Amino acid sequence: MAKYLLLKHYRGAPAAVNDVPMDQWTPDEVDAHIRYMRDFAARLEGTGEFVDGQALSPEGTFVRYDGEGRPPVTDGPFAETKDLIAGWMVIDVETYERALELAGELSAAPGAGGKPIHEWLEVRPFYGVQSTATE
Repeated sequence: MAKYLLLKHYRGAPAAVNDVPMDQWTPDEVDAHIRYMRDFAARLEGTGEFVDGQALSPEGTFVRYDGEGRPPVTDGPFAETKDLIAGWMVIDVETYERALELAGELSAAPGAGGKPIHEWLEVRPFYGVQSTATE
């Protein structure tokens, strides 16, 4: 088994087919999306392929070490928060192909109008795991 991180982005990835930002969805559309994500995770728990996952707020702070006794630096030339990670899921699967299959399925989560988002997901193996990606 190999672990992969599936990353959902607020922006920065190619545009989704159903590219309506979540803050413009109705409450029912948001609920349907979250339900899809939870059902997907529950199904993978049943197969032993789900490790963990969380949705993330678009707000965040950058912090770095700036020397002993110095305060962290929290401003600078950083990416817009809208370009950052919207959420993540860690899966533990037998093959890279299975990771791609699950990412493709997760991409079909409903969005505006109840239609699949067809969003791009970033699939990243944990460090030290050799993927068989063909580019």
